[in-house]
Amino acid sequence: MKKVSTLVIAMAVSVITFAQTTWNVDPSHSNVNFSVSHLVISEVDGAFKTFSGSLISNSEDFSNAVFNFEIDANSIHTNNEKRDGHLKAEDFFYTEKYPKIIFKSTSFTKAKGNKYVLKGDITMRGVTKAITFDVKYGGTAKDGYGNTKAGFIIKGQLNRVDFGVAWNAKTERGGLTVGEEIDLVVKLQFVKK
Repeated sequence: MKKVSTLVIAMAVSVITFAQTTWNVDPSHSNVNFSVSHLVISEVDGAFKTFSGSLISNSEDFSNAVFNFEIDANSIHTNNEKRDGHLKAEDFFYTEKYPKIIFKSTSFTKAKGNKYVLKGDITMRGVTKAITFDVKYGGTAKDGYGNTKAGFIIKGQLNRVDFGVAWNAKTERGGLTVGEEIDLVVKLQFVKK
């Protein structure tokens, strides 16, 4: 009986291990973008140019997949070198002390069709907060080199002040120079390992 139980357990572990698939971010076909209001009258767009990540899935439709993502905060780019320097300084991201922005998922659930909800913890400037993203799954396809790819568009919003990214100044009309709410749009293509 003991041999049968051991065999059943070994087979179950084997099936679980076999079904688990790791996918890595393809940075040349992905981007991490954000926008924030400026002077209350318009928005400034920016991006992070250096990032990495993976997802681990046990199902074809990625239900309950686990996402891990890391951004190099020093790679911030807003098409203005002086502004980028200020964003890296202690007033904002303080990249000398906090060089990474890290996201770890806590759940990934299917809502309807190709729409999902991604929940997790994001750590920025030494502060960790829960965040929820809306996700559109674009599907999977093979590229010209035989690699299997999966695409996702991830959208969400966070308040930068919650993470200590709190610098601001008032405009002459009393509004904020830099908005507190940050809109995030992350377009990720993963390649099956």
